[in-house]
This record gives sequence, structure tokens and C-alpha cells, in this order.
Amino acid sequence: MTMFADFTDTLARAAKSAIRQAIMPALCACVVAYFAYYAIHGDRGLVAMKQIQGEIAQAEEVLTQLRTEREEMERRAQLLRSDGLDPDMLEERARLMLNFSNPRDVIVKLPKLVEPEGGAAQK
Repeated sequence: MTMFADFTDTLARAAKSAIRQAIMPALCACVVAYFAYYAIHGDRGLVAMKQIQGEIAQAEEVLTQLRTEREEMERRAQLLRSDGLDPDMLEERARLMLNFSNPRDVIVKLPKLVEPEGGAAQK
């Protein structure tokens, strides 16, 4: 029985030693896996970076469009300033704002479109 007890004690010590030796690498592997996962899928990971880059590209497109629109408005406003007033631009804006037309303009009246059924019943 002592031989069997010695054998089991030896096996138990070997198992404890193996477990002690495996705990630290297993813990390190878990820590590395944790950081690797969040480096890819976290709030500031690679997937989030791709999404943010897409949003930045869309915002830059909008910015370019708005800059073009602003430049056009500035150009039109420059034509309306008193130091370089363009008569054609002034006439165009006045006619548009006051809903007037020039006597030489040709006005084509289009026929009314068919009214929906609900509109005819209310009359």
C-alpha cells in the first residue's frame, strides 16, 4: 500500500505542477485574446475605424457640395453689390421676387391637370 500511496502522491504532485505551469500561459493567452478581440471589434477597433472612415468620406462629399453652393451664392451676391451692380442680375432677381414678367416675354399657359376625385366632390 505504501508503494501505491507513493505512486498516487507522485502523480498528484506531477498534476499540481503541470497545472501550476499551465495556469500562467493560459492566463496570458486569455489576456492576449481579449485585447486582440477588442482591437478588431471594439469601440475603437478596426471595424469601427472602417465605419468612421466611411462617415468621413460622406461628410467630405457634403462639405464639397456645400462649398460649391456657397461659392455660387457668393458669386451671385457679388453681382448684386452696389460697387459692381449687374443690371441683368438685378432685373432677374426683381422679376423673380415680385413675380413680374417683361412685356416682351412669351407666356405659355398650360392646361390644368385633372383634379383628383376628392377635389371635385368638395366643390
